[in-house]
Amino acid sequence: MRHPPRSVLLAVAAVVALIGAVTVPVVTAQGATPACTVEYSVTSQWDSGFQGAVAITNNTAAVSSWSLTFDLAGGQKVTQGWNAKWSQSGTTVTATNESWNAALGTGASVSAGFIASGSGSDAVPTAFKLNGTTCNVDPEPSPTDPTGPGDGTVPALHASGNKLVDADGTTRRLLGVNRSGGEFMCVQGRGIFDGPVDDAAAKAIADWNVNTVRIPLNEECWLGLSNIKPEYGGANYIAAVKDLVARVKAHGMTPMLELHWTWGQYTGNSAGCSDVHAGCQKPMPDMQYTPAFWASVAGTFKDDPTVVFDLFNEPYPDRATSTTTQAWQCWRDGGTCPGIGYEVAGMQDLVDAVRDTGADNLILLGGLAYSNDLSQWLTYKPTDPAGNLAAAWHVYNFNTCANESCWNSTLAPVAAQVPLVAGEIGENTCAHSFIDQVMKWFDDRGLSYLGWTWNTWNCSSGPSLISHYDGTPTSYGIGLRDHLRALDG
Repeated sequence: MRHPPRSVLLAVAAVVALIGAVTVPVVTAQGATPACTVEYSVTSQWDSGFQGAVAITNNTAAVSSWSLTFDLAGGQKVTQGWNAKWSQSGTTVTATNESWNAALGTGASVSAGFIASGSGSDAVPTAFKLNGTTCNVDPEPSPTDPTGPGDGTVPALHASGNKLVDADGTTRRLLGVNRSGGEFMCVQGRGIFDGPVDDAAAKAIADWNVNTVRIPLNEECWLGLSNIKPEYGGANYIAAVKDLVARVKAHGMTPMLELHWTWGQYTGNSAGCSDVHAGCQKPMPDMQYTPAFWASVAGTFKDDPTVVFDLFNEPYPDRATSTTTQAWQCWRDGGTCPGIGYEVAGMQDLVDAVRDTGADNLILLGGLAYSNDLSQWLTYKPTDPAGNLAAAWHVYNFNTCANESCWNSTLAPVAAQVPLVAGEIGENTCAHSFIDQVMKWFDDRGLSYLGWTWNTWNCSSGPSLISHYDGTPTSYGIGLRDHLRALDG
């Protein structure tokens, strides 16, 4: 799915007034040492704003750079600061190191200050994160370690015929939502995720009876390429993704990691942007970085079979090539594809990149026409030594294959042979009559689907399922929420 313009995203929420000199204490169990501590204080105040300060202490391994995030939730805006680079997106304030105070050793501290304008409530920030790790709380057992078995509520999935089954052979369905942000915030230099991804945010998703969360990613951010701000890319980005995966699992949900935006200049038919960098949806993944991205992701999560890999969001080589056969050949085999100016990584290249790491995780593959066309998916299905592939499909009310006749003729034959997952379903009407039809068709056949998207943008331009990260649904999202809650299990 394409995304709202940046101006819409920036206008999603507002920020807080802090009235009264206040310090936020560190609250932990007796004897416990949090991974990091942050002391927050208001040093002065006036009718139209206040001056604030943070004192950060790193209690874990030394870091070469740092980024602190917290939310102001009542209508104020950071206007200037010192001892850090200050920025704000919606309610989220980010302070990143200056070049001269980047290193933060074990037990080391750093202080920074800022001025905020506007009037609002007297609420104070309740949570702080240093490089994606929550501060001022008791340390959790390996919160960013994705390799453990978890609590047993998240299944390790495998394709068995046309079904997804767990380790006991029980048939499972993936039912949930997309959590957009990781694909665009970093490359735009504005953060890592759009909106909160803390424990409360994960719980709000689970409360919809969701069992799967699809997490779109950006290959340049994961690989930490030179065009990405270091505080948002590379090790910091990976750590944030691992932390989100752990939180999703902690609430009994399957994490699905999906590559959304990639490198490679494409200016042909239906181009989303002219930028060579990973700033929009490209027609196909690139050979220069995408196999390395998937080798790294697979290497990170290969010991955690509960994590699902969705190799590429919405291929559209059919818009660049002159024949359908050329498009499907490009999809599977990559190489030099007509109409695409960079060397393409085909789906077989990406399956190989994952399996070469020893990862046997379930892999999803979307077809042509922005994953809306699966007509020749079975013919061009890549070879997988693990035998663990599923077909991914996307549908919105404005797509070509958006009626039961098409679903019966093109989807049903695929679903008869391999597991079928609708990784994105949605509509731009601010209603839910279309996704109601989709969910019924998939329910009748025991298939999987995930709604786009768990972000507070707009129900028509997103389309967004929620108006607040506490799980308040839009008029569109209420259809998915009520439907999922009505399902058994």
